[in-house]
Amino acid sequence: MTVATALVSGNDPLPQLAEEAVHQALEKAGLTHANGVLLFLTPEFSRHAQQTITAVARTAQCTQVAGGIASGVFTESGWTLDRPAAAVMVFGRGLSLGHPEAGKHPVLSYAGGTFPPEWSNTGPRFGGSFSGNAGYAEALVWQQSRLSEQQRCCVQLLGAKVDIGVSSGLQLLGEAQVVDSSNGFDLEKLGGQTALKSLNRLLPAALRHPTALQLHHVTAVLMEGENNTRNALAEGRYHPIPIISANPDNSLTLAERVLPGQLLAWAIRQPISSEADMRQTLDQLADQLAKTTDKPACALMFSCIGRGPYFYGGDDRDLDVLCERFPGLPVLGTYGTGQIAPMTQGAHCLNRQTQNSVVTALVSKQTKDDHVQSIT
Repeated sequence: MTVATALVSGNDPLPQLAEEAVHQALEKAGLTHANGVLLFLTPEFSRHAQQTITAVARTAQCTQVAGGIASGVFTESGWTLDRPAAAVMVFGRGLSLGHPEAGKHPVLSYAGGTFPPEWSNTGPRFGGSFSGNAGYAEALVWQQSRLSEQQRCCVQLLGAKVDIGVSSGLQLLGEAQVVDSSNGFDLEKLGGQTALKSLNRLLPAALRHPTALQLHHVTAVLMEGENNTRNALAEGRYHPIPIISANPDNSLTLAERVLPGQLLAWAIRQPISSEADMRQTLDQLADQLAKTTDKPACALMFSCIGRGPYFYGGDDRDLDVLCERFPGLPVLGTYGTGQIAPMTQGAHCLNRQTQNSVVTALVSKQTKDDHVQSIT
């Protein structure tokens, strides 16, 4: 397997930036042409997307060009936000892109907009979505070197085994409690206490007063299934809900309605805990990978725009942790508005879209014994 990446940025969204990225990646890989190319562009390219895609296909001598517009892009060499940039990953010698076989192997999926409902139960998927930026044309997606009218991209990494991990970045504050009462978007009581008292009781002292000024650090987490909060988080059976405001009657206004009888926990998202969660996710992936292969050939990473350099104060610690854990590994990634990953629910595998998460896929050589891809 031969894989390489390149990231090129400039002052203007010109196709030449993407062409240069392909040239650099091919040279790194020692290839004259590619079996497949993943191409992600920043929003400035929206008006020139097809022209850029065509230039990439011509340069790579390959019609299997897939990807989309993202808020920002990155490789193992660095990241780019708020500037025109093209990030590419080229594949050769035993690895290529192809039409997905439903239900068999994880499918790389990327959406321009919201998560398509039909992706929920059509076999394991991983990837991301981007809803677009103000001032630019709608988010675009491409496959087989052409813009997708449905704004959806679905490709399979042929000849590859894919191990997937999800870092939610959440640090739970205690176990889930049963919602006692709610009124519209206002959560009134859970676990026998008012919503605000329940939250204050579990918050670190530094964030406890005044709570109304610290809500951006905290989120409500709706749990699904059995009353085991940490199992639900590890298995992806959770749904974060932002807290909008704290009210004089000690209720909390949430971004979505919750109903009496549902299980809800409180969690905090801070840089130090999110980085620790990313390390744990990668350790689990590495342990899983060690059972079947020596090392990964590359990684694909889909991060939230609220989780990258803006969150970590100018550095992307999630990317740094990945590069530290797997030195020299080719990495291609995007910052978007949603992340797509499979979750386990009994014997079934369902896909979901999350926010403020990092979905990491380690790609390695497929062997004859690789019938089922692992999900961490």
